[in-house]
Amino acid sequence: MMTSHMAREVGEIPQVSRRFLTESRDALMAAAAAMRAVDPGLVVTVARGSSDHAATYLKYAVELLAGVPVASVGPSVASVYGRPLRLKGAVCVGISQSGRSPDIVEMMRAAGAGGALSVAITNFADSPMAQASSHCLPLQAGVEQSVAATKTFVTSVLAGLTLVAQWREDEALLAAIETIPEAFEAALALDWSPLAARMARAQSGYVLGRGPAFAIASECALKLKETCGLHAEAYSAAEVLHGPSAIVQAQFPVLALAVEDAAQAGVVQTAERLAAQGADVFVTGAGAKGCVTLPSVGGLHPLVAPLVLAVGFYGFVEALARRRGFDPDTPPHLRKVTETV
Repeated sequence: MMTSHMAREVGEIPQVSRRFLTESRDALMAAAAAMRAVDPGLVVTVARGSSDHAATYLKYAVELLAGVPVASVGPSVASVYGRPLRLKGAVCVGISQSGRSPDIVEMMRAAGAGGALSVAITNFADSPMAQASSHCLPLQAGVEQSVAATKTFVTSVLAGLTLVAQWREDEALLAAIETIPEAFEAALALDWSPLAARMARAQSGYVLGRGPAFAIASECALKLKETCGLHAEAYSAAEVLHGPSAIVQAQFPVLALAVEDAAQAGVVQTAERLAAQGADVFVTGAGAKGCVTLPSVGGLHPLVAPLVLAVGFYGFVEALARRRGFDPDTPPHLRKVTETV
């Protein structure tokens, strides 16, 4: 059977992460030093699609490690509405696989003009977004042929995490990042076949998480939509109880992403509550009453563990797409580079 581009690119993630950590080390150190010099009281992010999920992951990392608030700014504020933002003393991080979308580029240019230290995370160091920014962290991921971003998403999150760890000089996180390629390799071997058997016939479902794992839940839901034609929605494991749980009835599929952090007990509690409503609930890395436990890579730093889960999910969802009759490389109506204004 022919291997998809998506499967091949997911398999490249450990190698790509090693290359990024080696070849972009100087760029990371320079950007981190600039952030220490600025000592920002605010970080803003600019991104769309999977890159915006990477920005959400970055938000949690910055807020949890540095206590600095992070806000996502709409690119259209600059590109469509032409409204400058006052960002003196702030850091603006733009994330884009291509670095070519005009609205992202314009927002990064406007952020710099508004006084922000601008940092681009992109796979193309010569892209317009990189050129419009003060610093660039090249992903070193090589060509990504599948429309669905996988290795570039993971490396974008890794870039943001490493930037924060270097900025804050957090030795525990830096040590965890050095071992992350091996954790990615372990994640590629995870067997989520019980979830595949359930999702093969599903039409909709929820993906839940808290903290950085919510960012991964959002990415998982997007991938279920674009590669499997499945209507999936991501929610915080707390937010889902504020209304969305009302439609969870018998055999409604739910994937709950639990990792070994302060939010784990709450995620498990929500999973058990939805299972009691009759849902088919699958939980990663933790036992939960009435739920199926999916394997995960244990013993990881809590800011690294959700990203490692994403790698296991990618292997699962690529196979699920083919099982459901879809070509994971070419989702209908989508292109690799989406240039919005």
